[in-house]
Amino acid sequence: MMEKIVKDVGDIQSRLIDHRPVLQGEIRYFIREFEEKRAFRECRLLENLNKMTSDTNEYDLPRCTESMHEKLSDALTRLEAANHMAQRIQQRELEAEQNTHLQVSAERRKQDWEEFLKEQSRLKEEVDEEHAKAVGRLSAQYNDMKKDLAKYSSF
Repeated sequence: MMEKIVKDVGDIQSRLIDHRPVLQGEIRYFIREFEEKRAFRECRLLENLNKMTSDTNEYDLPRCTESMHEKLSDALTRLEAANHMAQRIQQRELEAEQNTHLQVSAERRKQDWEEFLKEQSRLKEEVDEEHAKAVGRLSAQYNDMKKDLAKYSSF
């Protein structure tokens, strides 16, 4: 009987203190839950992702690439046209600026010419005045000389 009591006490002790069988059951449940049940879910998710990726690579990617090339070539054409127009506008502005500069230069030359002509007219008047004075002096001198000559010839 003692043997039975020892055996029963051993069983009670193993149930109360030894948790290995309970833990092994929980571990098996955990492994089954995450490896078996979740593995199927994960496999389905991975298969769906793989299918979605392959569909994207086969259908969507070429279509998007083609659309992108069309849009980019259209944008490039528009940018080249805009660049050409900007260059033409810039060229016109440069020509207008040069024409304006030429007109300003022509006006300045015209004003310089007018000032030059005025200066020449003033100098001509001065020279004419000096000439008239010199002619007057020479005429007076010659008149004096004629008078002196007339004095000496009457003798």
